[in-house]
Amino acid sequence: MLPDMSQYTWIVPDFVWELSENIDLGKLASALPELEEIAKLLPDMEKIRENFTFLKSLLSSGKQCPFNPFHHDRFIYILSSISLMLMQLKYQRMLERLEKENKELRKVVLQKDDKGIHQRKVKKSLIDMYSEVLDILSDYDSNYNTQDHLPRVVVVGDQSAGKTSVLEMIAQARIFPRGSGEMMTRSPVKVTLSEGPHHVAMFKDSTREFDLGKEEDLAALRHEIELRMRKSVKEGQTVSAETISLSVKGPGIQRMVLVDLPGVISTVTAGMAADTKETIFSISKAYMQNPNAIILCIQDGSVDAERSIVTDLVSQMDPQGKRTIFVLTKVDLAEKNLASPSRIQQIVEGKLFPMKALGYFAVVTGKGSSNESIDSIKDYEEDFFQSSRLLRDGMLKAHQVTTKNLSLAVSDCFWKMVRESVEQQADAFKASRFNLETEWKNNYPRLRELDRNELYEKAKNEILDEVISLSQVTTKHWESILQKKLWERVSTHVIENIYLPAAQSMNSGTFNTTVDIKLKQWTDKQLPHKALEVAWETLQEEFARFMAEYKGKDQDDIFDKLKEAVKDESIKRHKWNERAMDSLRVIQHNALEDRSITDKSQWDAAIQFMEETLQSRLKDTDSVIADMVGPDWKQRWLSWKNRTPDVRVCGIITCRSYLANDEVTTVRKNLEARGVEVDPILIKDTWHQLYRRHFLQKALLHCNLCRRGFYYYQRHFVDSELECNDVVLFWRIQRMLAITANTLRQQLTNTEVRRLEKNVKEVLEDFGEDTEKKVQLITGRRVQLAEDLSKSILVLFPDLACETAARQGDHQRAVLFCT
Repeated sequence: MLPDMSQYTWIVPDFVWELSENIDLGKLASALPELEEIAKLLPDMEKIRENFTFLKSLLSSGKQCPFNPFHHDRFIYILSSISLMLMQLKYQRMLERLEKENKELRKVVLQKDDKGIHQRKVKKSLIDMYSEVLDILSDYDSNYNTQDHLPRVVVVGDQSAGKTSVLEMIAQARIFPRGSGEMMTRSPVKVTLSEGPHHVAMFKDSTREFDLGKEEDLAALRHEIELRMRKSVKEGQTVSAETISLSVKGPGIQRMVLVDLPGVISTVTAGMAADTKETIFSISKAYMQNPNAIILCIQDGSVDAERSIVTDLVSQMDPQGKRTIFVLTKVDLAEKNLASPSRIQQIVEGKLFPMKALGYFAVVTGKGSSNESIDSIKDYEEDFFQSSRLLRDGMLKAHQVTTKNLSLAVSDCFWKMVRESVEQQADAFKASRFNLETEWKNNYPRLRELDRNELYEKAKNEILDEVISLSQVTTKHWESILQKKLWERVSTHVIENIYLPAAQSMNSGTFNTTVDIKLKQWTDKQLPHKALEVAWETLQEEFARFMAEYKGKDQDDIFDKLKEAVKDESIKRHKWNERAMDSLRVIQHNALEDRSITDKSQWDAAIQFMEETLQSRLKDTDSVIADMVGPDWKQRWLSWKNRTPDVRVCGIITCRSYLANDEVTTVRKNLEARGVEVDPILIKDTWHQLYRRHFLQKALLHCNLCRRGFYYYQRHFVDSELECNDVVLFWRIQRMLAITANTLRQQLTNTEVRRLEKNVKEVLEDFGEDTEKKVQLITGRRVQLAEDLSKSILVLFPDLACETAARQGDHQRAVLFCT
């Protein structure tokens, strides 16, 4: 009475009809989990049973089938289990396919980004900047634990426990040198893992990229690491605390920073330094005692747990296990060799020793051969755990096995630790900022918060404005000050070496000849040099005057040290153009050769110049003589002042009229006759001053007589006893001073001021790039307070802070705010 169902057999897959031939259903049923456990994941079994009631009644009526799997609920159980397995297999394959596609897509995106198609605001990746911070802080001072405030993953374990192999599995390349039972890790190796389009490795102090897909590059990388380790170890030592920094990039690599430490040993063997064990303990503790470091504790699962040394060390550093991840390696050997595999479960759960951990993992990192590839190890690891009793009997969970799950868990823990550390620092920044703002409001209520860089820019603009002001100095001011300073510099030479010797002659021709010769010698040798020195000193003084000039209430004393340093450095760099000396010499020589006074005003100006000069010299001479003679009788009686012996002698000399005779011997003998012993040098000095006073007084009288002598000068003093050649000399000197001042002024305004301005700009640029110089020159509590406020305000704007810090090269702040 049944309909023909043969045409509907395609609904049921073929393999179902062949189950009895290909599958031992009894064995399969015993291998599957219990029905109570699988029922939680299955649909309502009662409904499924109702659907199969009719079929079940038919088959139980005695009709024969190729097999009879429907003993009680066995058929329902098998079909449901097979359906679930097929569904899981389907989803697993789909997940693998999507992961592969995602990996390929990420690789394409990274390649485009690497070519500059998609530019990021921050050029370096966060993990690279973070790694650089660790390098900078580590290199800053090995005795200062600043670097220990930032998280990283510290890989520790007993010697030959498989630390390096675990790290290689995470890095997906055989990058470390290997040896059988020999200590290979002789110094800490910091490995920065990040995602990239190509699988490459690079040392931080080298530009060479090692292609990890090529065996020759891998061999070269391993050789380079070994050379660097041996180079870092000092003579007589076995291990070194010097860190080797390596970055590894590749598709699908988890981002983190790991430090592979030398393996902990229990016994110092032959060939090792005596302190090797203590040195390794010291290095390990230095890294693990950082409260923000993640401890990746590696233990060899193929040996007894009681033989492990590192677990006691880890328990000391992290007794609560809040930052420790335990990894059991060589699980395949452990399962094979141990009589009781449940012992592995006790090891993983920390029941055999007091060590606690945040997570427990079991991995297989190879079959013992150094030539195995990472891919083959991954396949072997997956195959092992698929058939392992540890996973099948529930001793281990699926998420606790394979290095892939381990790397994901370590990366998540690493960034969680980084985030927590950053959040703590951000809270501290906010509290610190509140205190800084309060202090600023109380101490500087009317000032804007300018940090050191902003203050430097403000000072830079002020200094440039002051330099520009030099070009606005009037011509009259330049020439007046140049002429005055030049005469102060050369007046002594003119009076003592030119005027006085020439005035000894009573003949007008001899006077003029002597003056011409001495002026020529003076112009050829000394005068141009003196003039350039005066011009350079004048430029310096005017520059310093503008720099120190009071700007009123807007002046800020905080810039004084910077302005002084800029002024000194600019003047130091400035080199006067010596080529102007030759042309100046010709100009001065021509000015001094001219004797033609064209009008009465020039004559009167020369007489005034001569009279002022002589009066000034006479005043100085009277002062010198007064000091030599000492107090007169009025001062001695009224002020109770006494004369020294030398002064008493000078007083006797000056009151004798016969000193008009310059015979020193006669003077000395006459004084000896009076009972006065005197040194001939004292006689000459006294007579010289007396003669100067007499000469200057006589020259002033002659100057008065020449006030009306311009008429006789025009007639060349013909038919006149009056000769005013000294007036002509002072006119020549005065004219030379005016012409020289004008020439120097032109050189200053046209050349030297611009060159000085250029020097100032260069100095400011150099100081602006020198952070230490700015800290040295712009100091004080106000500056430091503004600096702290400037840094703390960026906590409220992390995106801006990240970009700003990265642009300024402040990697530590960049990592903080970018994270």
